[in-house]
Amino acid sequence: MTDPTAESLIVPALRVCQWMSEWEDIRWEPEEHRSEPPHEFYQFKISARSLRLLSGVYRRTHDRESATADLGIQRRHQAGRSKEIAQFVRYGYPWSKLRPLQRESPAFRPLRQPGWLPTPIVVNILTADQRRRSQAVAPEDLIRIQDRPNDPDFSTLRLPDSFSGNWKCRVIPPVEIIDGQHRLWAFDTDDVPSDFQVPVVAFHGLDLSWQAYLFYTINIKPKRINASLAFDLYPLLRTEEWLEKAEGHRLYHEIRAQELTDTLWAHPTSPWHRRINMLGEPGHTGLQVSQAAWVRSLTASFIKHWEGTGVKVGGLFGVRLGQDNLVLPWNRAQQAAFLLALGLALREAVAACKEEWAEALRANAADDTGDDAAFVGTDNLLNQDQGIRVLLQALNDLHFVSADDLRLHDFGLVESTDTADADAVSVILTDLQEKSWYRNFARPLAAALARYDWRSSRADSLTTEQQTLKASFRGSAGYRNFREHLLRHLAAADDSPVSRSASQVLSRLGYTETEH
Repeated sequence: MTDPTAESLIVPALRVCQWMSEWEDIRWEPEEHRSEPPHEFYQFKISARSLRLLSGVYRRTHDRESATADLGIQRRHQAGRSKEIAQFVRYGYPWSKLRPLQRESPAFRPLRQPGWLPTPIVVNILTADQRRRSQAVAPEDLIRIQDRPNDPDFSTLRLPDSFSGNWKCRVIPPVEIIDGQHRLWAFDTDDVPSDFQVPVVAFHGLDLSWQAYLFYTINIKPKRINASLAFDLYPLLRTEEWLEKAEGHRLYHEIRAQELTDTLWAHPTSPWHRRINMLGEPGHTGLQVSQAAWVRSLTASFIKHWEGTGVKVGGLFGVRLGQDNLVLPWNRAQQAAFLLALGLALREAVAACKEEWAEALRANAADDTGDDAAFVGTDNLLNQDQGIRVLLQALNDLHFVSADDLRLHDFGLVESTDTADADAVSVILTDLQEKSWYRNFARPLAAALARYDWRSSRADSLTTEQQTLKASFRGSAGYRNFREHLLRHLAAADDSPVSRSASQVLSRLGYTETEH
């Protein structure tokens, strides 16, 4: 067994040129992370441990307030998959698939086989001018590639001079994993040989959008993994225009909206637990908002593309945002937990609310179930299609314009499974509620929302003027009027991050100064 320090800092590589004249007509868009790609890539071998260190895929401690810089910013990791690969490398198939008790039995020992990994890991070696979240690889950590003047088929990769078995990058790692990160995580244990080598295909200076494209053509196009899961493993795919057009339907947006709606209905701590009419059946007291309405509302808010031509308000889960123009790398469980955290903050704020509208709804409540009529009452917009749509839009829009200030990209959310089961969502929810964002923005936003009059036009306690206003929220122009009125309420609340964010949304949407 050899330590990575014994590996030479000089790695010979085969230079592979691949370029077609037809590719010259492709539109390169650096501002969309689609710069012209290199005309060649490299093939070489290296120990899995060394590649793991160079790509930042090493054992971590969890930072509860900000993301560590060790993982690729557009990739997600499934711990169970890496554990399975580690067992395969050690004992091959079918032993790696046996149950724990079977592995302990001598009768199954003959099932052990070699666990070869002959498929190349695909990576990108960062150049000095490539930046990730406004950070670049430290000059001392760069991997240098030199061509051999007398041998055009081979090149030399020079690893950082300080590289060793416990090496860590100074800022961000010099290597990004495009395909094969789960194989590298399999070597995050002490019982796998450190001199176990893997084949590598390396690009040099490949932009992020092309990395997503490679991941898709390697993993999804041949139907090797579920397409919905792919959007969690490689979030940048959510915004790729070529993929949207090729698939012919809103592959990510509608599927994800339905998945999130199901979690909001099913999760035991959800403020909407069992309160969404999943089958759309009439006559269910308290289930006034259908699953279809929730899906439409989510696709019009958190999972939407852009608001419209020239309007820069997009969906927090569906577009690139912030100064680095990147997608939030949250998977389904993390997205669901974020919505639950906002919903719970709102329910708590409404429960404490003593505003006229809330007390009137409680006083006129016809049932004695113990539910707060100010949150789930019959004449409550928070329990109607229009109200849910406008509420989700407000929550999305204020977070969208404040993404950099709130450092949403840096949320070091705990790892979770890809199934968004209740346990995974609960762990992430607890993590979110302990962040400064929840205390300094989510809860003040919920408090401001609770001060808004959520009574519908049918509420008995409305004055004539209030009823006229509420009636303007119905019909074809109702959503826009309702949305603008709520945003103006939030903007006028006080001089706070919430009011400033609401004012910014109003400006981006181009709403006039005339208040309804």
